[in-house]
Amino acid sequence: MTIRNATAEDLPAITAIYAHAVLTGTGSFEIEPPSQDEMAARMSAIQQAGMPWIVFEKDSAVIGYAYFGPFKPRAAYANTVEDSIYIDEAARGRGIGKALLEELIDRAKALGKTQMIGGVGDSENHGSVGLHKACGFRQVGRLERVGFKFGRWLDVVYMQRDLGD
Repeated sequence: MTIRNATAEDLPAITAIYAHAVLTGTGSFEIEPPSQDEMAARMSAIQQAGMPWIVFEKDSAVIGYAYFGPFKPRAAYANTVEDSIYIDEAARGRGIGKALLEELIDRAKALGKTQMIGGVGDSENHGSVGLHKACGFRQVGRLERVGFKFGRWLDVVYMQRDLGD
């Protein structure tokens, strides 16, 4: 098992993992899965900004990915980042998300970032809320009924972790 920087060769697996999440879950508020070209553009933008997009690989297969990007575009937010983590459905519950999030935290600290935000789509997403709590995040807010997917209104839970000393 390896956590490493994502490359263009990982895009088919990344796109498939995210497409499944979009089509079957409420962690993403997208309705239509983005194309591989769109996922390539998103990954490139994160990497060109000097931030990590990483994958979890087992037996030469990408079974999860994660990245962090700017929390907001304004300059005063420069030291705050927001994480995103997606795991192949068949590999969930094995600690892969935790390993990826811990790696993101380490990389954010190394880049001098001071806060990490997790915007958890759907307050019923107990797995993601629990993952963030297990990695030292605390719930700092909840936006109610801000998304509508699969015939129901969804909340967003904001989790935050201080990355400073």
